[in-house]
Amino acid sequence: MTASLARSSQPKRGKPFPTHIIVFLAPAVVIYGLFMIYPLFDSLRLGFFVQVTRGVEQFVGTQNYVTLLTDEAILQPRLLNALKNSFLFFAVNMLVQNPIALLLAAALSTKTRGGLLYRVLIFSPAILSLAIAAFVWRLLLSPLWGIVYDILKALGLGAYAQPWLGLESTALITLALISAWQYLGIPMMLYFATLISIPNDLFEAAYVDGATDWQIFWRIKLPLLMPMIGIVSLLTYIGNFNAFDVIFALKGADAGPNYASDTMMTFFYRTFFGSGFQKADPHMGAAVAGTMFVILLAGVLLYLFIRRRIRSYEL
Repeated sequence: MTASLARSSQPKRGKPFPTHIIVFLAPAVVIYGLFMIYPLFDSLRLGFFVQVTRGVEQFVGTQNYVTLLTDEAILQPRLLNALKNSFLFFAVNMLVQNPIALLLAAALSTKTRGGLLYRVLIFSPAILSLAIAAFVWRLLLSPLWGIVYDILKALGLGAYAQPWLGLESTALITLALISAWQYLGIPMMLYFATLISIPNDLFEAAYVDGATDWQIFWRIKLPLLMPMIGIVSLLTYIGNFNAFDVIFALKGADAGPNYASDTMMTFFYRTFFGSGFQKADPHMGAAVAGTMFVILLAGVLLYLFIRRRIRSYEL
């Protein structure tokens, strides 16, 4: 009795710290910090310096950002043009890619014959090499031997057979549509995974109440899809605002014609590494990267602000 009271009066020892968690997380944290976090902060640091001589830097505060925003000769017009084109590139993908992906996911989430084959075919371009995709589209849209123009002429639409990649008015839209085609499968699969996770009991109860397929989509599926639609929209914003690969592969670093397809990433590339008649300036390029970081961060914060105030439905 006394021994049991003595044991109960002793303070209970807390659980030992799970050191195995550190062992498992340490490699990933070190690699991520070394190749992601450190370059990010070092790039932001670089934007506050200028190179005086080879290997010697001088702190100038926000002077690089002031020059970027006020240099009316080159930097400011190119920055505003790239910023406008980046938002347009994102808008095209947002208004074309995501609605089509949602409709395809809704159609393939039902019992469709050959649904697996359709999903594979739609997702295949997303894993296709960009060099191959760019080469194929360059051939298809070639004014000399492009099959797209032959098809338009055969359909009586010869007036629209224009060198779309060579005109300032159509180059960026064409590149955005190519990007939307290639990565259509990614949002489609995200929507598809969300739709097939919805219990069938909800649909069966709706059918018993006399609801049609269209009413089920609008009243049940779409509200439950809203969290995923928000995530896909955010990913679309981040991915397309940083659009570089398809533009660089088809139009080069100068993003022609006459910078009509120039985005923030191609502008950053030319400023940081130099291209054509533009001299490389890593410090000014870092200022461009810092500007992009602020714009993307603002978009993410806006998404989080809206998400906290919109009622979402979860199962």
